[in-house]
Amino acid sequence: MANGEFTDKVKILIKAGDGGDGMNSFKAFKGKPACGPDGGDGGRGGDVWFVGDKDMTDLFSFRFSSRFFAEDGERGGTNQCSGKSGKSVYIKVPLGTLVRDEETGRLICDVFEDGKQILVARGGNGGKGNVRFTTARRHAPDFAQKGERVKKHSVILEMKVIADVGLVGFPNVGKSTLLSKISAAKPKIANYHFTTLSPNLGAVRFYDKSFIAADIPGLIEGAAEGAGLGHDFLRHIERTRMLCHVVDISGCEGRDPVEDFRKINAELKEYSEKLASLPQIVVCNKCDVYGAEENLAAFRKEYGGRYKIYPVTAVTGEGTRALVEGIFDVLKDLPPVQPLPIEESFEYRAEDKLDFEIFRDENGVYVVVGGLVDMLCRNVVLNNPDSMQYFQKVLRLRGVIRKLTEMGCREGDTVSIGEVEFDFVP
Repeated sequence: MANGEFTDKVKILIKAGDGGDGMNSFKAFKGKPACGPDGGDGGRGGDVWFVGDKDMTDLFSFRFSSRFFAEDGERGGTNQCSGKSGKSVYIKVPLGTLVRDEETGRLICDVFEDGKQILVARGGNGGKGNVRFTTARRHAPDFAQKGERVKKHSVILEMKVIADVGLVGFPNVGKSTLLSKISAAKPKIANYHFTTLSPNLGAVRFYDKSFIAADIPGLIEGAAEGAGLGHDFLRHIERTRMLCHVVDISGCEGRDPVEDFRKINAELKEYSEKLASLPQIVVCNKCDVYGAEENLAAFRKEYGGRYKIYPVTAVTGEGTRALVEGIFDVLKDLPPVQPLPIEESFEYRAEDKLDFEIFRDENGVYVVVGGLVDMLCRNVVLNNPDSMQYFQKVLRLRGVIRKLTEMGCREGDTVSIGEVEFDFVP
């Protein structure tokens, strides 16, 4: 997390809504207190979505609000009325925000496009009301199913600036001044180190073409290990298509431009091979200062064969036109910025709990309900002998047969599981 007001990494707690319980009720008329089941299904829990918002610049607002819970589904009603579904929650985040599971570090999504909604946590399904358990033999089931329960999850939001060009270099080499000259951005500028404590973005337009440039706070030696908030700053140039390496060619602070350039590139390589392999051009700034001409000649001798070098004086704007044209010349051959690839789509959802409950209805039939039954209903083919053999095996392994025996179910008693009714054999 960067110093100051700028916030680019936070932890928040999210939870989709629980499913509402099914209703266990019966119609009642005057003089006829129980005229048949009429319990409705529970409502579905609300979902949790992330939404890209181009107007947000960082994650500062999450310092004050870090819990985002969707509404639970309502309980089912009488007269076979289903419960109301819970309201979903929509979390707005800046473009370029990565959402990771805190426990595993798994990348859930990359919020890359403005207005795009990404489902991250799915609400639980509502339970079935007792009217759903009526059959030709069971006319008055006195039970209903509970709704699915979902867990809370901690996620890490990590913002990575989306830009075409990243301006890198040591502190006080003139990156912010350069950005202010080639774009409409108005970064804070002063003649001391670490004026910039957060990335500044600027749109650079040249006739009918444009690109986004990011002024990354000045790096120092050891940045790859986190020195001087290095990790926080380097994160923001991982998405860029190319780097614009700004060097103070005047050496007015007693620094060696050639050595500075080597050190920053070493830090980029230490942090990420991908960063080190990005196309890079060099901006030799402060060419109006005494001694700059001699240093520029030495720099060209050392690196002129590997990099395109653009001498500029950012404070006056001299040389910036040629620089912008050079950047466009590199960008035209590079692919556009892309979101990070997600290995496999993922969303939190209610666990597929293989639990069960057993009731005895008015006809003495033992009725088994719950997640185990739902799973069997999805997977068992009634007219297939192999499938029915699997069905019976699962009942024994999961303890259903044992539980039936404990409840007094005897050989020949009727057991109902989903659409299957059979005579009990212990």
